[in-house]
Amino acid sequence: MSVDNAIKIFTGNASPALAELVVKQLGLKLAKATVIKFSNQETSVTIGESVRDEDVYIIQSGCGEINDNLMELLIMINACKTASARRITAVIPCFPYARQDKKDKSRAPITARLTANMITVAGADHIITMDLHASQIQGFFNIPVDNLYCEPSTIQYIRTKIPDWTNAMIVSPDAGGAKRPTSIADHLNLDFALIHKERKKANEVSRMVLVGDVQGKIAILVDDIADTCGTLGLAAKTLLENGAEKVYAIVAHGVLSGKAIDVINNSVIEKMVITNTIPADDKLALCPKLDIIDISPTIAEAIRRTHNGESISYLFSHVPQ
Repeated sequence: MSVDNAIKIFTGNASPALAELVVKQLGLKLAKATVIKFSNQETSVTIGESVRDEDVYIIQSGCGEINDNLMELLIMINACKTASARRITAVIPCFPYARQDKKDKSRAPITARLTANMITVAGADHIITMDLHASQIQGFFNIPVDNLYCEPSTIQYIRTKIPDWTNAMIVSPDAGGAKRPTSIADHLNLDFALIHKERKKANEVSRMVLVGDVQGKIAILVDDIADTCGTLGLAAKTLLENGAEKVYAIVAHGVLSGKAIDVINNSVIEKMVITNTIPADDKLALCPKLDIIDISPTIAEAIRRTHNGESISYLFSHVPQ
């Protein structure tokens, strides 16, 4: 007698709130797993129910204590593999070490490739991730990778939450990441500008030059990662000095490390919009300018379609209802 394999969704300690939202969308419950740290800082994982011949999804974002969370993911994948799961999909909304994706100086490691190797060796059969910093990271894996996009949710947010958005201009805060903002500008039929930044060293911007005319426009800065927010703060100031009326910032992954919250609060940014690929509920109370786009419907629909063997390309241009 053949029985269809069921979906089992697990989560580690990186993004339990997002995992709860995803299972709620699917009408399921989170599968039982205990992930703890021993007193010697080793990670211990216990899978609390049978996964034999099941379709397993492990939701774990690369954020917070990144190394611990990555290790949790690897151990959970391996635990499910040795427990005879039929297929294991690692759902990584924010891919760890994504910015270390190339050899940009002598003796630099390509850590994103190393991370991909570790996930594959642990036993993952498939990866679902979101807005990779560089889409060629998909090529570091020799298993299928589905790179989802926040773009449809971003476009929906601009249309519904930003007043007078038709008088807006999409701005890229650096030339390297111009592809994402230009695509959004094309979809909304808006103009596009970019800011050229010169860095003295990593995480420190020395000078910014605006390419484009934002006079009398609402400027919407679009980027993939907001870490210390120094770039966004300086970019917003540059835009206002060049005649923009208001400045909004929309970012896929709100890392918001270091003094990021102070930088946002003291900046001229009207609203700082991030998604919940990285948990930020604790920062909402500290930063009244912060707003969060929920991307759990997109992840839930990707899981449903993957399980049923359907195409997920619909999600590249639509927000699931």
